[in-house]
Amino acid sequence: MRYLVEAFVVGALKRGRPVEQFLGPVGARGQLGVVYVEVRSVKASYEVYVHAVADVGYEGFLDLVEFPPLDADTDGEEFGRLVAVAEEPSTALAAAEEATGAVRGRWVNEGVVQDEYRDFVRAGRPSDQSPDGTPGRVAEHAAGGSSQNEPAEA
Repeated sequence: MRYLVEAFVVGALKRGRPVEQFLGPVGARGQLGVVYVEVRSVKASYEVYVHAVADVGYEGFLDLVEFPPLDADTDGEEFGRLVAVAEEPSTALAAAEEATGAVRGRWVNEGVVQDEYRDFVRAGRPSDQSPDGTPGRVAEHAAGGSSQNEPAEA
């Protein structure tokens, strides 16, 4: 089973393990990319990051963390746009869902997002649907904005 039930998502976050969700394709300035969201534990809070990366993968290269940022001005060492900070895991998940369009039942453990991306590649990189075939859950809104934006306090 790829997707975590909510209790396992909260448990992973409380143990300091990030959770992720593949959001799908995005385009920016004529470049094609993909977006995923990550919730991670940081000291006494939980941070929500949106990662927009260039869609440079193929069957033998699926590790989204290794992909270059979609925005060429982003530092390649540490990228991602902080969109929310929360004191509780469930609040961070709700903030991630509100800010990015993530879906409660589709969170995966760190690294499993590559499996979602692999399914997207194998499906021919559909631009009009999410990895599970649901129409309309495409990530264009999730990658928008500047890294200068202040995160929402959840």
